[in-house]
Formats: sequence, C-alpha cells, structure tokens
Amino acid sequence: MESLAPQPVPTITDDERRARLVRLRAAMDAGGVAGLLLGSTVNLRYVTGLVWHPSERLCGALVTRDRLIYVVPGFEASRVATLPHLEGEVAVWEEEEDPADLVARLMGPGPLALDEKLPLFAYHGLARVLGAERLRDGGPLVAMLRLRKSAAEIALIRHAMAVTLQVQDAARAAMRPGIRASEVIALIDAEHRRFGADDGSTFAIVSFGTATALPHGADGDQVLGPGDPILVDTGCRFDGYHSDLTRTYTLEVPSAEIGRIWAIEREAQDAVKAAARPGVSCAALDEAARDVLAFHGLGPDYRLPGLPHRTGHGLGLECHEAPYIVRGNGLPLAPGMCFSVEPMIVVPQRFGIRLEDHIVITETGAQWLTQPASAAFEPRPTADGRLASRPLLTLMSAETPASGRGCRRR
Repeated sequence: MESLAPQPVPTITDDERRARLVRLRAAMDAGGVAGLLLGSTVNLRYVTGLVWHPSERLCGALVTRDRLIYVVPGFEASRVATLPHLEGEVAVWEEEEDPADLVARLMGPGPLALDEKLPLFAYHGLARVLGAERLRDGGPLVAMLRLRKSAAEIALIRHAMAVTLQVQDAARAAMRPGIRASEVIALIDAEHRRFGADDGSTFAIVSFGTATALPHGADGDQVLGPGDPILVDTGCRFDGYHSDLTRTYTLEVPSAEIGRIWAIEREAQDAVKAAARPGVSCAALDEAARDVLAFHGLGPDYRLPGLPHRTGHGLGLECHEAPYIVRGNGLPLAPGMCFSVEPMIVVPQRFGIRLEDHIVITETGAQWLTQPASAAFEPRPTADGRLASRPLLTLMSAETPASGRGCRRR
C-alpha cells in the first residue's frame, strides 16, 4: 500500500552519527577502555547507521580511539557494502574462523567494552581469547548518549506519535459491537502503512471487556460486546524511532465506576507531567502517580486495584529503553529525555484503564508529545449528523490544570 505522503521529517544524518562517535570516544577515554564492540543491535544503528538483524554469526563494529572497523562474515561483506552506514574499515572472517580471534587481533592491548545486547556466545568466545578480565560492560557508554535525544530524534518521535494518534482515531471510529480484535489490529497496521511508517505497526494490543485488566492483553481473538471498555495500545517507527500510545474508552456512556477510574488515571498523568523537570529523579515521578492513586483509595504500592507496574519507560530506537520511571531509580531527569506516562489502573477481573502519552524534558519542565485523551466517552455522529449523546465526563486541556487534588498539587 502506498504511503499517505512522503515522510515530512528528515532522517538522522551521517553528520549527527559522526558527532555521536566523537562523544562515544570521549566516554571510552573517560572509562579507560581501548575499544567497544557493537553487535547487530540498535546500538550499532545508533552509532553507525548500519541495520543488521542478529544471528549466530557476529556482524558488528569495533570502535577504537582512532578506528571504526566493521567485523563482517566474509560472504556478507558485499551486502553490507550496499547498506547505509558510516564510512569505516571492513574486516571479514570466514566460515571456519572464530570472529573472536579477529576482534582480538584488531583490538591490540587494553580493555574491551562489549555492547550489552551482544549474545552470550559472543561473550564466551571473547573471554576465551582475550580473558574475561579484559572485558567490560559497554552498555552505559552508549546508553548515556541515547538517554538525551537530539532535536532530530525528537522530531522523528513526535512525528511517529502524531501518526499513531491519528491511527488510534481511525481505530476508534471503526469500533462497533461484534467487531473482532484481529480486525482492529489489521486496520491499525494498514493505517500505519498508509502513513508511511517503517513496516507498518511494530505492535498492537486490542483488548475488550475484562481483558483490559491484563496490561499486555489476553490470548485469543476477542469480540467487542455492548458496553465493553476498549483498550488499544499500538505504535510504529519512522527511521527506526518508535511511537507508543494507549487509549482506553467506551462506545456508550460508561458506568460510574469506569468513569471514576478513568478520571483518576488522567489526574495521575497530569501529576507526573507537572512534576517532570530537570533534576527531578525518575523515582519521584513514579511516586507522584502513586500519590494520586493513594489519595483516591487505590493501591498503595503495587496492590490492586491500583498500579501494578512502573509509571513509564523511555522511547527512542527501542520501544522500551532508559530512562525508566520506576521506584528506586534515582537518575535525575535532563533536557532531551523522552518517556511514557502510563500509570495504568487495574481493577482485577473487571477492567483496566491505561492512558499512555509521552513527554520530552525541556530546560524548564516538560512538554507532551501528544495531547492526552480528554474523555472516556466521546459521542459519534448518527446517520442524521447529530451527536448520539453527551459524554459522561470531559477533562480540560492537558495543558490546563484539571480540577481536584491534581490541580492543587501543581
């Protein structure tokens, strides 16, 4: 299917990747490591632009203080040459050879840091050749760079989120009693493709009724019943950068209990956003959400009815990445960090409400990347063009303090 329009947001340039490489080498010097081995992971894409699917054969890149060397299976070298990537040397290994031996020859003396996402078999091979004492955890070297997004990265994430918000609207418009979850999932994928997303949907969870109480959905192909709450969680990618957006709603005026829990969920979202600013810890945002729930008699901690998991997760080249908005995470927020705000409320065996939007930390606070939902129920036009009924509850704009305790806490 043809995309709706050309992607309006520029992709990541080689100039930006070269700047990442400079910062990475500075971090390596500060950490006292002579090299960093990247596997077929998102870290390889982040640093070099090369996208390669992992397998039992090592294909990656060795970064030293003055060299960028691609370590490639011999028969794949011609294919790697056709793919976008930063300019660098290419070192090949043949089928009967151990790539760990090649890496050892290229490294020279000094500690070698390893991509945290390298498979265990690669670690064992390198430990045998180099000795485990020379190997270091290279995860923090790249993670600290990826934590704070550049303007180009934020633009891609913002665009992906805007597309998924429109796809959510299309899914909501298609909902009707009797529709199957599989039909909605197919529609979501087709709409993401129509908007030009990389490979359609990266995932889609569509839950009806009591299945909405299961954070990651239920098995089987559910059928929407009259009055069922609906939870849709989905995302896509543009130039590798993810969106991830959840909406929970009803097609009819919801019960008083669903309406009450939905409003508490939105209040908790607003509390997190209000607390988010540079220097505040990730743990403090998780606490802000749980404080709202506890005030309304939910929880506390991970007890149900309440919030059974962390309040949010970072977003970028991975759908779930640092920073994690979770109890015990003392990492201070900094400008450029992007993460979800999704303090889901689960009422076991009855229903769950999850509203998920993302924020980006600025120099003075935080900005929503999408406008949060405003109502659990929104009337849809009837055949004569009139609204079927009025919503049970509607919140004010997400940029305007909501009524109740969340407003006072601002």
